[in-house]
Amino acid sequence: MARYTEAKCRQCRREGEKLFLKGNRCYTDKCGVDRRKYPPGQHGQRSGKMSDYGLQLRTKQNVKRTYSVLERQFRKYFYEAEKRKGVTGDILLQFLELRLDNIVYRMGFAASRSQARQLVGHKHFIVNGKVVNIPSFRVKPDDVIEVREKSRSIPAITESIESMEQRGTPEWIEVDASAFKGKVLNVPSREEIPVSVQEQLIVELYSK
Repeated sequence: MARYTEAKCRQCRREGEKLFLKGNRCYTDKCGVDRRKYPPGQHGQRSGKMSDYGLQLRTKQNVKRTYSVLERQFRKYFYEAEKRKGVTGDILLQFLELRLDNIVYRMGFAASRSQARQLVGHKHFIVNGKVVNIPSFRVKPDDVIEVREKSRSIPAITESIESMEQRGTPEWIEVDASAFKGKVLNVPSREEIPVSVQEQLIVELYSK
């Protein structure tokens, strides 16, 4: 299973904002973005005007890194979204939001998406009564996600639940933390997806 293995704080600094890739650390004064408010690398502190292509590329990289998705899979999501009726950018973000690893993160059962991906891969979660270990599994409205009985004492999960109030839960998700379960109420609208990007720039980038 391909994944990014380099320093996560560099990714946030490159995008110039917190992508919350390191869980609870991102809420402390140890956050790399707060400590060094400039891009990584020897030329990071130089300033200059970004081209239209550069802005499109940075937007795409921002979304990819936010959801911990690599280029090949991200491109597949885009082409699938492009074939659907509706606004391509909105549909693309909906596909990403409905990934099982993202749902686990949004419900507060993992401190970050990368941790959620690992927990899902190790078969710690059940969807509608069946174990699912595919992080990219697409959850549908009315699906119930819960932590397996034998996995409810795992420190990563219990610690994340204790701090979930700090992150909050989207309105399109219902969570019962005491029962270690949650439910997807509906497909989120663009207004319900807390990602501050202009997704139309991604559409323009891939449409060239």
